[in-house]
Amino acid sequence: QRRSLAPSQLAKRKAGDEDEEEEEEDWQPPTGRKRQKAAAEAESGECYRSPFRKPLAPLTNRPQCLDSSQHEAFIRSILSKPFKVPIPNYKGPLGLRSLGVKRAGLRGPLHDPFEEGALVLYEPPVLSAHDQLKIDKDKAPVHVVVDPVLSRVLRPHQREGVKFLWDCVTSRRIPGSHGCIMADEMGLGKTLQCITLMWTLLRQSPDCKPEIEKAVVVSPSSLVRNWYNEVEKWLGGRIQPLAIDGGSKEEIDRKLAGFMNQHGRRVPSPILIISYETFRLHAEVLQKGTVGLVICDEGHRLKNSENQTYQALNSLNTPRRVLISGTPIQNDLLEYFSLVHFVNSGILGTAQEFKRHFEMPILKGRDADASEAERHKGEERLKELISIVNRCLIRRTSDILSKYLPVKIEQVVCCRLTPLQTELYKNFLKQAKPVEELKEGKISVSSLSSITSLKKLCNHPALIYDKCVEEEEGFIGALGLFPSGYSTKSVEPQLSGKMLVLDYILAVTKSTSNDKVVLVSNYTQTLDLFEKLCRSRRYLYVRLDGTMSIKKRAKIVERFNSPSSPEFIFMLSSKAGGCGLNLIGANRLVMFDPDWNPANDEQAMARVWRDGQKKMCFIYRLLSTGTIEEKIFQRQTHKKALSSCVVDEEQDVERHFSLGELKELFTLNETTTSDTHDKIKCRRCVNGHQVRPPPAGSDCTSDLSQWQHCADRRGLQDPVLRAAWEAAVTFTFHHHSHEEQRGIP
Repeated sequence: QRRSLAPSQLAKRKAGDEDEEEEEEDWQPPTGRKRQKAAAEAESGECYRSPFRKPLAPLTNRPQCLDSSQHEAFIRSILSKPFKVPIPNYKGPLGLRSLGVKRAGLRGPLHDPFEEGALVLYEPPVLSAHDQLKIDKDKAPVHVVVDPVLSRVLRPHQREGVKFLWDCVTSRRIPGSHGCIMADEMGLGKTLQCITLMWTLLRQSPDCKPEIEKAVVVSPSSLVRNWYNEVEKWLGGRIQPLAIDGGSKEEIDRKLAGFMNQHGRRVPSPILIISYETFRLHAEVLQKGTVGLVICDEGHRLKNSENQTYQALNSLNTPRRVLISGTPIQNDLLEYFSLVHFVNSGILGTAQEFKRHFEMPILKGRDADASEAERHKGEERLKELISIVNRCLIRRTSDILSKYLPVKIEQVVCCRLTPLQTELYKNFLKQAKPVEELKEGKISVSSLSSITSLKKLCNHPALIYDKCVEEEEGFIGALGLFPSGYSTKSVEPQLSGKMLVLDYILAVTKSTSNDKVVLVSNYTQTLDLFEKLCRSRRYLYVRLDGTMSIKKRAKIVERFNSPSSPEFIFMLSSKAGGCGLNLIGANRLVMFDPDWNPANDEQAMARVWRDGQKKMCFIYRLLSTGTIEEKIFQRQTHKKALSSCVVDEEQDVERHFSLGELKELFTLNETTTSDTHDKIKCRRCVNGHQVRPPPAGSDCTSDLSQWQHCADRRGLQDPVLRAAWEAAVTFTFHHHSHEEQRGIP
C-alpha cells in the first residue's frame, strides 16, 4: 500500500507504535529524485519550505479613527486628480463641460483641417494679432473640411470636382448665382462627388452651422434605388435618405409632406430621392416649402424649357441647383442654353438673345461651306460663350479613367448588306413617296416612318416582314424576294449582314474566353431576335427593357455582375433606362444600331467601362455599309463635333460634313466599303491600306480620322474580329484605344 511522504504524515507515523515503525522500515519508497529528497527530509526531521513562499503575517495596523473634516479632505484629494483621456494623441478640450452648456472660446471646424489628406473647401482669412483681439468670437468663420470618411476615397479629379461644386452653390464663383453643371463624362464618379457635396452642406458651413436643412435628388426612375444604395454605401448609417420609387398618390403625398415639414439642425431624413415622373405629378407638395439644394441626375432631360418637368423643377423654391449630365449638348445649342439657364438664370440672357448672339454665328462658322468671315465670327462668339459658361460648368473626359481602368477599344464595324437586304432596300427607295418630300425640304410623319422602316431593315429583314405581307407603302411586291418557306419563328442570321457578324462575334467569344457580352438595341423587336438567336445557340441570357419593374432591374444587374453567374449575354434596350447602369460583369458590348442622339449611344456604351472593371473592354458599333445608318452616324459626328467644340473646348475639330449633305438620307451606296470613311477624306489610308498614325501637328486630329481600313487583316487587333474576318465576313472598322492608337506594323 502506497503511503504519503508528506512531512505531516511522516511525523504522525513516527510517533506511532513500534509495529508501525517496523512496517515503515520495511517499506521502500520509489527511487525518484523528489521522493529521495522527501525521504531525507523525513529522516532528518526537517520540513522543506520554498524560499519563495513567505509566511503569513497577521495584520496589526488598524484604521485610525479620523474625524469628519479629515475624511472629507482625504476624499477631495482623491477626486481632485485630473481625468486623463484614454485616446492616444487626443487634442480636444480637456476642461470640464456639461451637456447642453455652450462651449466657451473660439469656434472650431467640424473636422481637423490640418490632418494629412484633409480636403479643405473653405479657409478663413488669416488675421493679425491685433484683429484677433477685436474679433467677435461668436462670429468668427471656421474651416469647412470634408468628412475624412469621404475624403479618403476621393480621387484627385473628384476632390477638384467637390471643391468646384461647393464654390458654385455657395455663390463664391459667380456672385448672386448658386448653380452649376457637373458635365464629367460617364464613369468619373459624379454621384460620389454630389453625395460629398450634400453631406458637407448638411453638416457644416463657415458660420459653424449647417448650410442647408434638406436636399432633393431627382433622377430617372431606374436610378432612384441606385442613388439610395450609393448614399448607404458611402455614408453608412450616418444619414437616412427617403427614396420614393412607388406607392399610391395619397401615400406619396403624405411622405413628401412629412419631408417638407422637417426643420431644425438635425433633420431625421434630410435627403429625398425621387424620379422625374413622380416629381412632376406631386410638384405641388414640394413647392409649399423651401429646399436647400436640388440635384438633377441625367439633367439633359431638362433640355426643353417648355416641358412640364422643366417647369415643375424650375418652380421649386431653392437657390442651389446642380445639374448632372455627361452629355450637356445632344442636338443643338438652344438645348445647352436651357440647361445653363436652369442652374443660373440670366447669365446668358433670354433664349432669343442667346440664339441671335451665340447660336446662329457659331453654327454658321461650323458649317463646311462657311466663309472665312463667318468662321472668324463664329470662333469669337464661341470663345465668349465658353468664358461665360466655364464659370459654372466643370468637364473632365474619360481619359482620366485610363489611370484606374483597363484599356478600352472602340471599333466601328461597317457590315455589308446581304443580297436580300439590298433588294428590299432598293425596292423601298423606288416606291416610297416620302423620299421626294424630304428632298424638297419637307419632313412629314410618313418621312419619319420611312426612316424607321429602313433602320429596321438594316437590322434584319424579319423586322419588316409583316409590312411586306400587308404590302404597305414601299414594300409592295417585296414578299416574293424572301426565300421560299421563310418563317419569322426562327432567326436566320445569314439574311442580315449585321446579324451574321454578331453571330460570329458571340460564337468566337463564347468558345475562346470567359468574357460576357452586353447587346444593346433601340428596338425591342431586335431584342426578340437576339433571344431567338440565344435560344438556338443555347446561350444563357437576361433581358432588360421597359416592361421590367425597377426593383427587378436592380436584382438582375446584381446577379449578372456576379463572377459566379452563368449568364453569358445581357440584352439591354437603350431607351428603357439603360443610363446609369453598372454592368462591369461584362467587358464586351455590341451597339447593334445607332441613334440620332449621340448621347444615347454614349450612355449605352459606357455601361461596361466603369469603376470596378478588371478586364480590357471591347466596344463594337455595327453599321450597315452605305445605308441610312451611316448617315445617322455622320449626323452624330456633327453633333459630337459641336459638343466637343463648346464643352470640351477643342479648337481643331474637323468640319466633316455640309448640312446639305446630311439631307441625303434615302440613298444606297453599293460600291463603297464605308461611306463615312470616304467622306471624311481619311489621310491615313493609301490604296485601301492604313498607314501609321499621322505625325504630331498634322491636321488629321479628329476622332473620325482615326479610321483603320480593313483591306488587310493585319489591321484587326481584336482576336474576336480577326477570327470573324478569317470566317470570310467582309467589313471595315474604326479602331480607337484609350491608351494608344494601334497602327499596322
